[in-house]
This record gives sequence, C-alpha cells and structure tokens, in this order.
Amino acid sequence: MAEWLLWVEMFMAQIKLDQLRKSYGNLEVVHGVDLTIEDGEFVVLVGPSGCGKSTLLRMIAGLEDISSGTLQIGGATVTALPPAERNIAMVFQDYALYPHMSVAENIAFGLKMRNAPPADIQDRVTQAADTLRIAPLLGRLPGQLSGGQRQRVAMGRAIVREPKAFLFDEPLSNLDAALRVEMRLEMAKLHRRMRATTVYVTHDQVEAMTLADRIVVMNSGKVEQIGRPLDLYHRPDTLFVARFIGSPTMNVISVPVKAATSGMLAADLQLCTIEIPINSGSADVGSSVSIGIRPEDMSICDASNAWFTGETSVVERLGGQTFAYLDIGSDRLLTVELPRTSDVSPGTALSVKGQIDAVHVFAQDGRRLN
Repeated sequence: MAEWLLWVEMFMAQIKLDQLRKSYGNLEVVHGVDLTIEDGEFVVLVGPSGCGKSTLLRMIAGLEDISSGTLQIGGATVTALPPAERNIAMVFQDYALYPHMSVAENIAFGLKMRNAPPADIQDRVTQAADTLRIAPLLGRLPGQLSGGQRQRVAMGRAIVREPKAFLFDEPLSNLDAALRVEMRLEMAKLHRRMRATTVYVTHDQVEAMTLADRIVVMNSGKVEQIGRPLDLYHRPDTLFVARFIGSPTMNVISVPVKAATSGMLAADLQLCTIEIPINSGSADVGSSVSIGIRPEDMSICDASNAWFTGETSVVERLGGQTFAYLDIGSDRLLTVELPRTSDVSPGTALSVKGQIDAVHVFAQDGRRLN
C-alpha cells in the first residue's frame, strides 16, 4: 500500500498559466490565458472548433511555442523548455502504438529509450497494467486489441513515465459510442484512484461534465468562463456559455423589453409579459434581451397560462427522456422536456410555460443580467 501511495504522489503537480499568448505573425489565436490547475485536479478545456483549446494544450506540452506569458509546472518555470524537459505525458486521439511490438513492449518503449534499469521497467509496466486492467493483454499485439484496449495501452505508456501531469487531446474521439461511454467511466475511476494532475481537451460535453473537477470554456482564443460543471450549467456567465453547455442546448429567445428598473425587468414573450429579477444597476439593458431556459424547466400547460404556443415539429424519444421541438415562429425550435411516457406526436399544437426562477437573462452584448 505504501508503494502504491508513493507511486501516486509522483504525479502530483500544479500547472500555472500566466497571460499565455500565441500568435502566428500578426494573428493572435490565444489571448492572454490565466489559469491555475491545482495538484491532482482534472481540468477539461471545451469549446467549438478553432477556439484555441488544442493550441493551448500543445503550448502546455511544449509542442507549440509560447509567444508571451509564463508557464509553470510543479513550481518550475518551463516556458522555454522543450517537451522532453517538462516532465509531462501527452495522450492523443491517435494511439500511435507500434504494431510489431507487444503491449508490454509498447508500454516499456519510452523507458528503454531512457535506459531505465530492466527491473524498474518491469515493475512500472506491471503497476500500470494492473491499474489499467490490461495485465492479461501484455503479450498481445495492438492489432489483437479493441479500440478501448489500445487507448488503455497508450495511457499505460504515459503512466510508466511517472510524469508531473497528463495532457489528453480528445483521446476518445476515435471510439464508437459504446466504447466511448465505457472509457469515459474508466477514466473517471482511474482519476479517482491516482488523483493525477490532468488537462483534457474535448468537444464532447458529456465527457466534460462527467470527468472534470472544473471546466474551462474557450471562445475565439479567450477563456469565456471557468467553473465546476454544474455551476456552468446552472449559472452561465455569458450567452455563449449558456448556449454551449448542455445537451439539448438551452432555449435562447430574443424578446422585447417592456420595462426595466434597477431590480426588475419586464420582457414581452409570445403570449404574455413576465417579470424577472435582474442585477442592481442593470436598468440600461436596451430595447431587447435574450432569455434562456433549459428544456427541463419547461412544461405543457393550459393556453391561459402559456408563455409560448406552437406546433410540434419533432419528437425525440431517448428512452429515459422525451423532448418535443416546437415551432413558435422564431429562428430556432423551442425544446421542451416531456414526461418519458408522453404520447405527443409531430403536428400536435402545444402550449408551454417555464419556471420563472429558472430563466436566464442576457444583454445584447451577451453578458448576464440576473
């Protein structure tokens, strides 16, 4: 047990980014990112394609030069160090295993290149294989493994190096849906055991919500919001985060402002006017706002109490959940979560309302007002 705890402690390290920037000529693609990832923390970078999340990960790894700013790993400044001297391990979506080598040989390859003692190599390979539950596979070739098993081997190759931190660049994106779910759960269990400092890039929100201690939402090379998964879900700071986090996505509708004071806003919906508490000092909100409400915070109601009415365009039955998509005359369909046994069918007219305390209000510039 003591040996296991000592092995786990080898992975502990804080990663600190101070005003990290990346430019290609005159084009700046990462704009002054400040982020501290604590010892043993699992941080997930998410955002749309081209937002800079993979570039930022590669800057931490040393695979992209840092244009300006400071990077520290384990208390040491590594801004100008090459990747080999940063003592981190990176796992890519492409497993990059040697097809002619056994699982054991693949895991041990990096240690052999560093001339590690054979007994030490054997111990580390055994520990990693036991941790990843691939000990029975050590004699097989990569071609004899499933995608999930190959990804475990790639992770084992990283673990035996005893790095200060792990970096993952969309490691599950090449797996099919069932394997992705299995590996996501395996990675969550592995992190609970090892508590290794981890930075993980994905476009999959479910991965982010499942794995992360904190999520970093990026947009156009900037950090939009940092927080725990449910904090981002329930209280997004900006309209961008509100639309990005959640599946199905939050309903966002632009509506006219009837009146606004320092503590209350009256917004005209399709069928009624609702009053929503807003932050003090937010009276000057303009002529319209965007209101957001999650599908699960809406329900079918009588026409007399409805906020919106429309024809059901699509019904999505997922077994445990049922969603109706209503055409209410706006540029997007309105998503409403129904009871899973609901018999609503496409073409049905529905009247729906939301929970007033679950409404999010955003100004025209995307900032949160409530």
